[in-house]
Amino acid sequence: MTKARNICVYCGSGHGAQNAYAAAAARLGRDMAAAGLGLVYGGASIGLMGEVARAVHDNGGHVTGVIPRFLTKHEVVYHEAQEMLFTETMQERKHIMAERSDAFVALPGGIGTLEELVEMMTLAQLARHQKPIILANIDNFWDPLINLFDHMREEAFIRAEIPLQFTVCHSAADIVPAIRAAWN
Repeated sequence: MTKARNICVYCGSGHGAQNAYAAAAARLGRDMAAAGLGLVYGGASIGLMGEVARAVHDNGGHVTGVIPRFLTKHEVVYHEAQEMLFTETMQERKHIMAERSDAFVALPGGIGTLEELVEMMTLAQLARHQKPIILANIDNFWDPLINLFDHMREEAFIRAEIPLQFTVCHSAADIVPAIRAAWN
């Protein structure tokens, strides 16, 4: 029997300025459920986090939320998740999310999304994991970050012999196929 595969989705607890962000989160969730892929995410029912969780759940997929107890005062917990884990710290949350996931997707989001994404990219660069990392560049949201990576490389802070290991998808429809391709 093969182990079920899970995708960790990092994204905002807000909806953002573009309707395309929420549409992409919902599409990703539907595609994950249709492909039999579980969701591991930050546990909230609001913003893009809620959109992707509801889409996975409403389409028959498995949702695992991981949220620090102190955040339950600021973010509404998604109570329909099949599994909700409460942690004491953000570090514990990130560790559990990484351990339970076989790939990582960054939808649009804020500083927390960026921090989680960059940590997984750093760990991949240091050969601590080989799991696929996807930047969901919806409406070119991640272009400034991609340009920053190019700048870091030009300024010799990212060495040429150490590639950054991520895939850019401009459409939510391309994310699950990109992850599957990376697994093969």
